[in-house]
Amino acid sequence: MSIEHVVILGIAAIPFIYYFLAIFGTLKFFTHSKRRPPDQSVFTPPVSCLKPIRGLAEDEYENYASFCRQNYPEYEILFCVDEDDPGLPVLKRLMQEYPHVQIRLVFGPDHVAINDKVARLDRLSKEARYDVWVLTDGDVRVTPDYLRSVVAPLQNPKIGGVTCFYSATTETNFTEKLQELGMMCDFYPGILVAWLLDGVKFGFGQTIVTTRARVQGFGGFQAIENRPADDLLVCRFIAEAGFEVELLPYVVRTTPDFHSTKDLLYKRLRWMTVMRHMRPWGHLGLIFTFGLPWSLLAFLIVPSAATALFYLGGYFLCRVLMTWLVGVYGLKQSGLWTKMILIPIWDATAFFIWLASFTCRSIRWRGIDYTLRDGMLTLATPERARSTSPQPES
Repeated sequence: MSIEHVVILGIAAIPFIYYFLAIFGTLKFFTHSKRRPPDQSVFTPPVSCLKPIRGLAEDEYENYASFCRQNYPEYEILFCVDEDDPGLPVLKRLMQEYPHVQIRLVFGPDHVAINDKVARLDRLSKEARYDVWVLTDGDVRVTPDYLRSVVAPLQNPKIGGVTCFYSATTETNFTEKLQELGMMCDFYPGILVAWLLDGVKFGFGQTIVTTRARVQGFGGFQAIENRPADDLLVCRFIAEAGFEVELLPYVVRTTPDFHSTKDLLYKRLRWMTVMRHMRPWGHLGLIFTFGLPWSLLAFLIVPSAATALFYLGGYFLCRVLMTWLVGVYGLKQSGLWTKMILIPIWDATAFFIWLASFTCRSIRWRGIDYTLRDGMLTLATPERARSTSPQPES
């Protein structure tokens, strides 16, 4: 065996280091979570639930109604919506059927920004009665214990933000099954490696819990209204201010919006492109987390039974174990075993999307093109934007 082959085999083994970190991090996170006694705190400060709305999402009524069924003493739900939004009748129906819940409508942001969602959050923050804020996307559906569960960590003054896991409400087609598998075998293991090595300096738009003081501490929502990945930035800035961000082993549900494989690929590419611009070196380093192409390369270089067993067999075993630990042991997801065979398909897809992200200089959201420069969003076609309200993905 030549020295070149030895070097390639050594590099091809690097993803296993990442896999072992993911396995260890997942075990540590969920084992520690299971050992903690259930929170019996009576810490229930008044809460403002902030929802920047634009457009009608699938199962929108049921998602919003789930927030009206909270086992929580005092809270309000604020929607920022346009006066001609197609979802407005749904919100008015909600107010009629849940008169005991404080539901308020705020019409439109009070200024124009590149990231319309954040401009709406800024308007909602000015209207919020209470100082504890729960930020959620429109596709989120929760159970009655939600507010008690996600607000409780704030009783620790060291904690400035809270976020949690999410999974799909249903899986009706192959694309939705593949997306859900990707969350359990790829996205969440990476998140738990980040938690293990660097703590939580991120948040998910499906749930971010913080306070007025923490948001004002980094300049308010206007400080991030021209930037992508606002949910990540909120929690990153809270962490940079010296406060802890807690990732809860709690799962909310989201209604899937992938109607085709093209939708999934396009959204994944958009997200990867944003990450490349926000974390260029970290994004480049992902090359050492893709076990499938490296294992195939090792087998092509040294085509033997031992190579196949160690690299290809080891790759699949590690990936199955990671997926089981996150999805079954940790998040209690059912039906995951039937999708394990799709792991190599997801990994191959994710690898080629990662490669494609290096060719993208812009992203498109709701028919509008944006370029990313120095971590900032700019309109690629300003003349088109005059007639269309932009809302980049969070």
